[in-house]
This record gives sequence, structure tokens and C-alpha cells, in this order.
Amino acid sequence: MPQNIVVIGAVALGPKAACRFKRLCPEDNVIMLDQSDRISYGGCGIPYYVSGEVNNLEELQMTPYHTIRDADFFRVNKDVKVLSRTKAESIDRQNKKVRIKNLITGETSELPYDKLVLAMGSSPNRPPIEGLDLEGVHTCTTLEDAKAIREAVAGGSVNGAVVVGGGFIGLEVAVSMADMWGIKTSVVEIADQVLPGFLGKTMVKIATNDLIKNDVDVFTNEKVVRIEGENGKVARIVTDKRTIEAELVVMAAGIRPNSELARDAGLDVNERGAIVVNDRMQTSDPDIYAGGDCVTVPNLVTGKPGFYPLGSMANRQGRVIGTNLAGGDARFPGGVGTWCVKLFEQNAAGAGLTLEAALREGFDAVNVHVEGFDRAHFYPEHTVMALDLVVERPTRRVLGIQGTSGLGDALVARINAVAPLLQSKPVLEDISNLEVAYSPPFASAMDIVNTVANVADNVLAGRNHALDPEEFAVLWANRNSGEYTFVDTRIAANAQALVEKYPGQWNCVPLEEMEQRINEIPSDKTVVLICNTGLRSYESQLIMNRHGRKSLSVQGGMASVLKQGGEV
Repeated sequence: MPQNIVVIGAVALGPKAACRFKRLCPEDNVIMLDQSDRISYGGCGIPYYVSGEVNNLEELQMTPYHTIRDADFFRVNKDVKVLSRTKAESIDRQNKKVRIKNLITGETSELPYDKLVLAMGSSPNRPPIEGLDLEGVHTCTTLEDAKAIREAVAGGSVNGAVVVGGGFIGLEVAVSMADMWGIKTSVVEIADQVLPGFLGKTMVKIATNDLIKNDVDVFTNEKVVRIEGENGKVARIVTDKRTIEAELVVMAAGIRPNSELARDAGLDVNERGAIVVNDRMQTSDPDIYAGGDCVTVPNLVTGKPGFYPLGSMANRQGRVIGTNLAGGDARFPGGVGTWCVKLFEQNAAGAGLTLEAALREGFDAVNVHVEGFDRAHFYPEHTVMALDLVVERPTRRVLGIQGTSGLGDALVARINAVAPLLQSKPVLEDISNLEVAYSPPFASAMDIVNTVANVADNVLAGRNHALDPEEFAVLWANRNSGEYTFVDTRIAANAQALVEKYPGQWNCVPLEEMEQRINEIPSDKTVVLICNTGLRSYESQLIMNRHGRKSLSVQGGMASVLKQGGEV
């Protein structure tokens, strides 16, 4: 007798699970329902429709062969019945029925199921502030949101925009407004940085400076108090520190799992509200599966529950669910939180833990920062990429990696090389000896991903006494204290401008001359060594170590200082 499979939610995970199951069990029945007319779309592409890089909204619903994935598409091509504009109101687990409501007619009915899939996704947070209902205040998670924002900015009536929230969606929307439409844009983030929990303090300064350089105001540690309007339309946003004029406000202050249906049915949810599933993606009821933005899966670095609202993860989980609905035994062990985001000149990406997250989790961890070429230095086209590696001191275990680069594909290649290893608790040697493809147009013979592990090895061994760019900035700002001497180890021509600008404070002793001129450097002060990327200053530090001299080498060198907006 054919099975009846009911899938609640038809954006990412739902269609994947339904189609995978039908391929394996073509004689069984699948009904998929969703509250919207627009189904099976690439939600992560919404900011790029807002920007105009994606021309038509329908492109986000298309297959690679330019067919719209609507209800007729699933009926004809997949033999999956779709009930659009239909809401699941309750689940009767005992009798295995879902009570549904047609949102157009108001009619209610029941759908029997043998197996049920919960793919309800998430909803944007709506903080309890005045003015959320004003015209011109939007969220940015559905195609309807995207259409409304695009029409507003394309109409030419928006001179100022405020994005509330500095996460992935918030920054992507801010870049879209400022870069593609020339709108004066501000980002307001309640945390002390943008991309909180994803970028460490060194990398986040690079990302923030990239935004500021491109005329996006970034206000962190700031809370929205209210949104004010005139004649029913948004006019300004008021925070606890300032007032910002704006004709458009995008609320991107995080998301929450859509788990009310599951909780009301008595399924297990965690304190965040995410549905608890096992590695087969089964809920506490083995006949009900769930995945995507509404579930929690293990963080494979910490071993604790994680929350990963990513379209890529939802699709992989959907395949696992579809396989298991058909009687298979597919497993989804969890994730390490691999991500990437496109900014202006810079792009950012990462996987695993930042230093701050590692310390909160109780790891005795250290972060190392390097700047290096993404291709062979002699190849005509190359850029300087930044990588951070987070390492547990006692075990040398690698806990996370983050990076920024002007070339996003080159950066993502490095992050993707390390991310799959994190669940296996790799140590530094695994990254130092990681085999990556090499040819001068694509990488250096000693790739930067190997280099960052080698630098971490030197730091843990005590050979490299490192100073991160933020610490350097503090020391340089207090250079008149008399405790430190600043020595530029680049060739004289590269250092000359700063030597002339700061006579007696910025000194140049090139690496090639360090051994012979070391006595020119005061021995009663800590020496701060700096170069372009950190390599020459480290080599100089080795010389100073042999002479028993105390020194600090600036990680990432001038490349990182300047990317962060340093004033030297």
C-alpha cells in the first residue's frame, strides 16, 4: 500500500526531501504545502535581487534550465502535489493527521500521513519597538520582501536607508543599497561588532573598515529605541545614541525558528525554540522528520547544540530526510558553521570558532593572523589575503579559521579546505601539511593555508612573539611612553615616508642589515618589529632572539594595519 508523505514547508529543505523520496519511491504519495504562492526559491539570493545583480525575481525560483519551480512544475515533473496558500494549523500525532487551512477560502481539512516532514524554516526577529508597522519598514527573508525593497529603491524616493542588524543578511543588504543604488546607508548593531560570533576582532576590523571606506556608517553597541514616521511613512530611526534620517528601514536583527507547530504537538524543542532531531533528522516522534532553519544539530567543534540557518545545509539535510523516508539509513552528524559573505573590496568567510567563542567555551586558545599572497608572488595577478587560525594551546587542535580577501573565490577555497577537517579534531600538523592544488595562477608553492598553521606552530613554540594589529595600534598611539621602540624591517625605500613623518619614533633597520646594526636598537626597550605582511619582521625577531633581545612581531604587518584603517 502506498505511503502518504506530508511535507510542511516548500522553500529549501521541503522540496529537496520530497523530490529525493519520490525518486526512490515513485509509487508513493507526497503532498507539500506552504503558506506562500512562491515556493522552492533561493532565499540567499534575495540581497542580490535587491542590488540588481539578479535581474528578475523569478530567477530565484528557476531551475538551472530556466524552468520556474511552481506548483505545476512539481506536479508535472516530480509527481509531487503542492498546496500553496495553505497553513498547517496543528498536528494530531496519535491519529497521524495534519489539520490545514486554505488561506484564500478559509476552509479547513485534515491530511493523513504515514510520515511527516517539518520544513517550516525561520522568521525574522521583530524586536518590541515602536514604528515597525510604518510604510517603508521591511524584513528581508521572503521574495515578497525582496520585491517591496527593490521597488522602493528603484523608485528613486530613498535617499537614506538604515539596516538594523549587522549579520550576513544585514551586511549584504547594506552593500546592495550603497554600492548598486548609491543610497546613504547605515548599519545599527546591538552587539559590539558586525558579524558577531563569526569574525574575530582582527578580521572584523578589516570588514568594518571596508564598509566605512565605502560610505556605510557602522554603529555598534547601539540599540534601536523607536522608528519615527511622517504621514504613515518611515522618516527616521532613533537609537540610544543618535537619530538617523531614513526613508527605508530593513530589519535584519536575527531570526527565530518556526517551531510553534512542533512545540504544540509535544515534540522536543530546545531553549532557543529549535526542534531537536537525531542524526537521521528524526524528531522525538520517529515518524516526524525536521530540518533546515527550524532545527538544532550538533556543533561538531564544541559537541554542543548548534543552529545553522543556511540554505546549503537545508538542502543536504533534505536529501538525508528523503533517503530515510524511503527506508534508508542516511546520517547528518552536524556542522561546523561554514559561511561566507560578499562585501565591497573585501569578502569574508570562516568555519568553526573564533578566538572569542573558543575562550567562552573554555578552550585555552590562541589566534594567529597572517597576510599572504593568494597566488605565486611572481604571477601578474595576485592579491594579499588575510587568514586567522584559532588553536587550542595544550593539544594543538585547530578550532576555527576565518579570512578576508578581495577575491572571494580564492578565500572560500582555503576555508573549504579546512572546514571538513574540523569535525575530526585536526591538529596544526594536519593544516601545515594539508595538500592543496598548486600552480602559480592559483596558489603559492607554500600555500597561505599552510603558512598560517606554520605561524601558529612558531607562536606555540615561543619562537614567534606576536603582536596583533589591534595591540600594535594601542602601542603606537602611546608611543611617547618610552617603553617601546618601533622598527620597520622593510627595505629603506618602503619605510622612508614613515621615517620622515615620525623622526625618532619610526625607525628603519632592514632585515638584511639587522645582524650588523642590532646595536643601534635600544636594548632597554621592547622592540616592536613590523614589515609588509609579518614575514620579514619574524625573520628579524629570530635574529633578536639569538642576541637575547626582547621583541614583538606585528602579525599581518602593514597590510593588516592599513586594511583595518590604521593611521600610521
